Amino acid sequence: MSTKPAKQLPKPESLTFEQATEELEAIIDRIESGEVGLEESLVQRKRGEALIKSCRAILDKAEQELEHVSGEEAAKTSSGSSTRKGSS
Repeated sequence: MSTKPAKQLPKPESLTFEQATEELEAIIDRIESGEVGLEESLVQRKRGEALIKSCRAILDKAEQELEHVSGEEAAKTSSGSSTRKGSS
C-alpha cells in the first residue's frame, strides 16, 4: 500500500501577501466544500492560521512604513510652512 509523500509547502513567511491570501482562500474553499476530511481540515486550519499570522505581519510592516512616510511628509510640510510664514 503506497502513501502519498507529504507535499512540502513553503513557509508562510516566505510568501508574498498575495500568495498567502490566495492559498488561504483555497484552504477555505476546500474546507467549506467538504473536499477534505476532519483530520485534513485540522491540518489545513493550522496552515491557515500561520498564513493569517504572516499576512498580519506584512500588513503591520506596511502600516509602519506608511506612518513613517506620513510623518516625514508632515514634518516637511510644517517646516516649509513656517519658513514661508517667516519670510512674509
